[in-house]
Amino acid sequence: MGADRGVVESTRIWTIPNVLSMLRLVLVPVFLVLIVRADYVAALIVLVLASLTDLLDGFLARRLGQITRLGRLLDPAADRLYIFAALIGLAAQQLVPWWIVAIIVARDVFLVVLGIILANHGFGPLPVHQLGKVATFALFTGLPVIMLGPAFPAVEQVSAPIGWAITIWGAFLYWWAGVIYAIETVRAIRTARVAGDPRSDTLGQGG
Repeated sequence: MGADRGVVESTRIWTIPNVLSMLRLVLVPVFLVLIVRADYVAALIVLVLASLTDLLDGFLARRLGQITRLGRLLDPAADRLYIFAALIGLAAQQLVPWWIVAIIVARDVFLVVLGIILANHGFGPLPVHQLGKVATFALFTGLPVIMLGPAFPAVEQVSAPIGWAITIWGAFLYWWAGVIYAIETVRAIRTARVAGDPRSDTLGQGG
């Protein structure tokens, strides 16, 4: 999630929202094991619980004034890990092809490379782009919808095409956002060189 303008972030670690985020991270391997064991109903229940903690920690962080830098890192990390877990688990069960896994993972590797390039030029993390949020939401929605089929065979004829449509669209947007990040990286480096200004320590909040 991107940083809210005008919101002061603290460096605290042990806050209620952060503990909820940590709990969500702990559930990632549980979620993956359940998918690999083909226990899709239980896996979906874990995912629902994780999603509820995501909503709750965001609400509490603002309500209690406990917005932290660690929380800004944990939230998107948890989302990505659940996406990766769903991809790997479903691919292991042959419910999605491995090329989908490769496409999604390659995009994040691409962003890591961009981050290294930025760091070498004195810049901090890439700013969060709205398109990246939409892409992550699409993947986070599409993959569980695909899981509905094996979990509840009666709905598979409807859930499968819907889940695949959302997932493919999400993968496309995921890479589209990656291209935008690359363009912003090149623009920031060129601007700094042309202007001859001191290098910024960040391009924005988030990653």
